Amino acid sequence: MIKESEVFKIGKLTKPHGIKGEISFAFENDVFDRVDCPYLVCRINGILVPFFYNEYRFKGKDTALITFEDIDCEQKALRMSGLEVYFPRKYYEDESGEDIDYSWNFFIGFSVTDKIAGKLGIITEIDDKTINTLFLIKDGENEYIIPATEDFIEKVDAKKKVLYLNLPEGLI
Repeated sequence: MIKESEVFKIGKLTKPHGIKGEISFAFENDVFDRVDCPYLVCRINGILVPFFYNEYRFKGKDTALITFEDIDCEQKALRMSGLEVYFPRKYYEDESGEDIDYSWNFFIGFSVTDKIAGKLGIITEIDDKTINTLFLIKDGENEYIIPATEDFIEKVDAKKKVLYLNLPEGLI
């Protein structure tokens, strides 16, 4: 069984395209094109289910048309419309020490440590409804809302799931 902590959200399946099972995929992160992984994960009735894909082609800068194994007609594709799409962390984590272009959703579940304030808590949500993306961090009864910006990030430890920040004075 796939656990929530083993994946991160990269987009959503929107609607069927044609009659042969192809589906429009609106993505926030093109990791599926950059990292070799044979499947994507969709949430169905609260359960994370892997779907092996046959092929995809880009339709725009943030949309692709994708076909999955055993989804071979418009009716089956229609049932997948609206499903959130996740990518397995194990295929994405930095093995080589090279810089990786992380999406903000990748950090959900990471513990956050500030250079001055110390451990702040766990990122439980990403608020990207406004022009400024925010980390929602919880630690017991304490909650913090911190701008998600590369300017504050000092280090990412993807293996230990820790985000090290250097926040400006007065932000917390």
